[in-house]
Amino acid sequence: MSDPVGERLRSYYQSIQGDASTRLEARVARALDSTPAPLPARAPWRPAFGLAIVGVAILIVALAVRELVPAPTPSPSAVTGPSASPASSSSPQPTATQEPTASPTPVQPTPTPAQTSTATPSSFPTPTALTSHFDVRGSLTVGRDGPTATLLEDGRVLIAGGKVAHGLVSAPTASAELYNPSTGKFSATGSMAAARWGHTATLLQDGRVLIAGGADLSDGADNLRSAELYDPSTGKFAPTGSMAVGRADQTATLLADGRVLIAGGTNSIGLDSAEIYDPATGTFSATGSMTTARQGHTATLLKNGLVLIAGGTANGKVGPFGPLASAELYNPAIGQFTATGSMAEQRAGPTAALLEDGRVLVSGGVDQGSPAFSSAELYDPTTGQFSATGSRQNAFLSFTATLLPDGRVLEVGRTVSAAATTAELYDPTSGKFSSGGTTNRVLDCDTATLLADGSVLLVGGATNGPNGTQPLATAVLYRP
Repeated sequence: MSDPVGERLRSYYQSIQGDASTRLEARVARALDSTPAPLPARAPWRPAFGLAIVGVAILIVALAVRELVPAPTPSPSAVTGPSASPASSSSPQPTATQEPTASPTPVQPTPTPAQTSTATPSSFPTPTALTSHFDVRGSLTVGRDGPTATLLEDGRVLIAGGKVAHGLVSAPTASAELYNPSTGKFSATGSMAAARWGHTATLLQDGRVLIAGGADLSDGADNLRSAELYDPSTGKFAPTGSMAVGRADQTATLLADGRVLIAGGTNSIGLDSAEIYDPATGTFSATGSMTTARQGHTATLLKNGLVLIAGGTANGKVGPFGPLASAELYNPAIGQFTATGSMAEQRAGPTAALLEDGRVLVSGGVDQGSPAFSSAELYDPTTGQFSATGSRQNAFLSFTATLLPDGRVLEVGRTVSAAATTAELYDPTSGKFSSGGTTNRVLDCDTATLLADGSVLLVGGATNGPNGTQPLATAVLYRP
């Protein structure tokens, strides 16, 4: 088969006069695997002339190759950045098993209008090899087991209480700190009046945070009745009214009218009582009691204004003991709880997430015969019934559930084997879970806070070490 490039080169070289053509023909012949003629002795002026001719030859070869070989056309999937077409943003996100060089640039969720006032953290460059989606980001000022995390109106996150290391054991703390997404750093803020663990934290409509109940472990089994308000404008806590009974492991739900429902919990025994906090008066008042005593349950404000209470553990003076499958609804208009459909599984310590269509995803938890569930159920307010949905690939001992801006639910937890912390994503459209990446950082995932840029801040938990259980200070950002 003829060689067009070689033929052009030979023709050109034959047109060049003098000994330079002989040397060039020898060099080209070696490149074309032919035997060159011996080179004559060089004159003193010829090297510079020969180098010039070689440069011309290289240019001609490059032009010939460019004419004969077409330039590659970029694949549409390789287009990134602001000029990318809308279709490219709907391509599947990379999984943990894909090579980084084959992954498209992760598409950040579009912030909601309420989130646009907070700037995307400039100190957080998007990782280039984000195959696991987990991004370790500094440390808390102190390791905390069981703190609360509350997203403030200015985009910062209040981390309050929990247990901290105290020698070889852990003890509740009154300290608190703030996470600033714009700097990616934690800093101390005012301390609470009481050390608390197992308390609740609720963002009120005026921007303050209600801290209620919890255990300080100072007086045996009795838990705290007191409550405090954190003011972000001053960075300080101030006392407010106290509850009628001490509670830990209760739920706190912001109602549509701005009041807060405090339900259940434990104080030596499980509690079925509930109270309402009114920010206008700074006081608690009794409301109707639940149909059964519960602690470690879920409480979800539905779009119709009712509150769904599901699962938990019963530990009352009378009645059942152990994980519960039952659920009930609280009606703020009449201050009463009524039973609703029950789950298929008894679930102690499950999570709940309100979906965009108004249904509630209740997932995981434990019962008396299983260390942890991977199954999940959906509650439909229109029918008052639970139905089965897809199961997670992993069973989690400790985990969180976060509704993402795209409507999916992110669940992050520590696997039963405690070998890793894993993320899974629930898609309400398909009713299935998919892998969301894994990190070798063992996190208990006490709290998960959705930030304005669509990432999720994970803090809190403890790990077993040679010196006993130690609270974790590691902070991790998960980028969906």
